[in-house]
Amino acid sequence: METTMSLVTFKISSELYGINIMEVREIIRYTEITPIPNSPEFVDGVITLRGEIIPIVDLGKRFHFEPITFTEDEELLRGIIVITVEDMTIGILIDQINRVIQINTNQIQPPPQMISGIGSEYIQGVVKLEDNLLVILNTSKLFSKKELMQLAGRY
Repeated sequence: METTMSLVTFKISSELYGINIMEVREIIRYTEITPIPNSPEFVDGVITLRGEIIPIVDLGKRFHFEPITFTEDEELLRGIIVITVEDMTIGILIDQINRVIQINTNQIQPPPQMISGIGSEYIQGVVKLEDNLLVILNTSKLFSKKELMQLAGRY
């Protein structure tokens, strides 16, 4: 019995990532982010989405990727994936939204110990696509309890 999973795919730097669509609340265009003083280094700031204040996490910074500069066209492809982790709404800043794909769960392989600098603890698994590797993120393990408290503003 094959089971399938829908993944929202996106790029951070040149790497392809995916999140289970069931964990995604919505995807919005990149918008102006208000910086918050003394926030963790991977937090770009906050946005207001329909009256709710949401912290915005830059996964590129979170995974210690080299910062990249965007052309005007590339800026238009940027976005924010809104997820809920432990009853907290968090926006994940992404460089380029790709598309939603279906995969068979039996295609998912365990993560190698180190994938381009991000720890395997954040990764649910990897899937080999035609020309590259898709890294499936485990949203429940992206942040430690302490980081979630920081994101919630409970220092």
